[in-house]
Formats: sequence, structure tokens, C-alpha cells
Amino acid sequence: MSYWTYIVASKSGTLYTGMTGSIFRRMFQHKKHTFEGFTAKYDCTRLVWFAEHPYVHDAIAQEKQIKGWTRAKKEALIRSENPHWNDLAEHWGARMLMPNERISDQKD
Repeated sequence: MSYWTYIVASKSGTLYTGMTGSIFRRMFQHKKHTFEGFTAKYDCTRLVWFAEHPYVHDAIAQEKQIKGWTRAKKEALIRSENPHWNDLAEHWGARMLMPNERISDQKD
């Protein structure tokens, strides 16, 4: 099993650091606001950084470490791997096309 430490951001730049055992499920929850809290209140839905860990205690330790950092240090971490602050989970869950399909063939 894998565990994840991650940073999500709002369009206005608010940051939230968290950890999870399922990065895909957690990002779905953040994007759909399925539970109340900081990320829903501030619309932190863009995954801008994440790291995988083999042990839960490693993910928790990194989450605590990052939460103790200054904003500048968090921004430097994000820019080191995602300089344009793209939403790394933007297309997660999107339907993939089969080799013989075109976008115009999709019926949603």
C-alpha cells in the first residue's frame, strides 16, 4: 500500500497540506467538496504537489514537516516540480479514448 503527502491550492493561492492513503479518492473529495472543512471553505481543489510513501508514518511526518514551513518554502517545493502550478489531477477520472475512437464519438 502507498500513502501520499500532498499540497492543494485554490485559484487565489490558498494552500493546504494533507496526507492520505488514496490520492485519487482524496482529490475527488476535494474537487467535489464532499466534506466540510478548510479545503471546501477556501476552494482548494488544484493538486499542485504530491509525494508517495511506502509507510504511513513517513507520510504523516512529511505532512507535519511541510505544515511547519513558511509559505515561501512551500512555494519553492511546488515550483521545483511544478513550476506553472498546473493541476496535476485535472484529468484524473476522465474517460480515455480507445485507439479507434475520436472525441466526437463520445456520448456522455
